[in-house]
Amino acid sequence: MSDPYAGRAPSLDDLAALAEAAFAALPEGFRNMTGEVVFRVDDFAAVEVLDELGIEDAFELTGLYQGVNLADRSVFDPTPGPSRVFLYRRPILDEWAERGDVTLSDLVSHVLVHEIGHHFGLSDPDIESIEAAAD
Repeated sequence: MSDPYAGRAPSLDDLAALAEAAFAALPEGFRNMTGEVVFRVDDFAAVEVLDELGIEDAFELTGLYQGVNLADRSVFDPTPGPSRVFLYRRPILDEWAERGDVTLSDLVSHVLVHEIGHHFGLSDPDIESIEAAAD
């Protein structure tokens, strides 16, 4: 498998470009259903986020969805703020280096789709079940 980033650490902009390409490669209907989600790439999750999630090692969190998922939205509730999908560069790079069996592009795509799944209201077990069925 050929990986253009093999041997060097991609920047935040490189990861953002990979995420953009991964999103663009998704089926149009899926992209349209995603709506106006804000995508962001940071090196790590904020300390407050890690504390809230009970995560001690920042390398354990490769991505995060923040917002009111589509399944829990109601016309009777106030308009929620924008939904956000965060990708965390350093943990993604760490997993990529440790695994060695996946391209960085594929890993970024996987994390992105996983977090979009949370936007749709899917739980981690739901997403894992779908991934297992697809393999």
